[in-house]
Amino acid sequence: MFLNTAVWIKVMLAILIAFVVSFALTPVVKILAQKLGAMDVPGEARRVHDHPIPRMGGLAIFLGFIVSTLLFADITQEVRGILLGSIIIVITGVIDDIVSLRAWTKFLIQILAAVIAVLHGVVINVVSNPNVFSSQEAIVLGWLAIPLTVLWIVGITNSVNLIDGLDGLAVGVSTISCVTILVVALLVSEPNVALIVAALAGACIGFMPYNLNPARIFMGDTGSLLLGYVLSTVSVLGLFKFYAIVTFVVPVLALAVPLSDTLFAFCRRILHGQSPFHADRGHFHHKLMDLGLNQKQAVAILYAISATLGLAAVVLTTSGELKAMLLLLTLAAVAYVASRVIFPREIAETAHEKELEQEEMQAKSAAPAPEEKEEKHEEN
Repeated sequence: MFLNTAVWIKVMLAILIAFVVSFALTPVVKILAQKLGAMDVPGEARRVHDHPIPRMGGLAIFLGFIVSTLLFADITQEVRGILLGSIIIVITGVIDDIVSLRAWTKFLIQILAAVIAVLHGVVINVVSNPNVFSSQEAIVLGWLAIPLTVLWIVGITNSVNLIDGLDGLAVGVSTISCVTILVVALLVSEPNVALIVAALAGACIGFMPYNLNPARIFMGDTGSLLLGYVLSTVSVLGLFKFYAIVTFVVPVLALAVPLSDTLFAFCRRILHGQSPFHADRGHFHHKLMDLGLNQKQAVAILYAISATLGLAAVVLTTSGELKAMLLLLTLAAVAYVASRVIFPREIAETAHEKELEQEEMQAKSAAPAPEEKEEKHEEN
């Protein structure tokens, strides 16, 4: 299947058409966003831009994706459910980009979209056993299949939304995830899944030139929710199949960056007594910038991590657990050494500056105020 010429031609055409539609319509969507008042205005500490920028750019991604999918993919019952759910997600995103919906309202709508996909057959029925010491290779979920599928879809949908904090970050990581799922789908003979993620990848690539730093338009919730929803549902069709070791581990690796960031964010907020949906400045990209990296450097590092994990997912599909683990450890070591070689000065300088600032703050807090000194002198 991987070398099937006809499938490859359709995949390339799906990417091309989605790219052209998304690239051509993004300027139009930008004008529309400005007229509707869908603007991202800086003001919160977690914001990294310093001037209003139009959002709702995800509408262009959606149009590129939907056109290409309808042209090239086989619209089965499962795909129909994904498309119906994505329409609901996009409408919600557009409204939120204009008037800002409550977090719980968006959460309930995400559950509705997930249920629609599930009712059309997008369900995780079987996963491989994560316990490598067990003789049981697969776990049949039974009645847990539906709630776990809904949880997976809603979780990934939110995860892409949460990492959308730097120019080009969410769309780039999503593109890497698309390519990972595309390659795995071809390897395990799922051409329809490959065509759907090819359409999504092409739409993301078409939007990317407008979203890279310095961004001229943001995808907004329209785009981030859409990308998360499509990736989560398509991964159920293409990756949560009983291909022995492929299930469970591969989709987690393909979506590891947004998924892990979301898990850490939710745990952090709950431990601090906050709502899991409370916005903060504790995401991976914020931490990287706190180390002294600029936007482009932080985004590049997260791209590299996502690509490394995606490569591990592909190797896992073809070579087995041991080779994939060795590859992952090797690439992690190389990435660490490279980061120390490329960014040591910035990190060291930033750490030294923070130490000086803390010492100055401590000295100021310890020293008595001028008025207190004068009062003590008068008393004497």
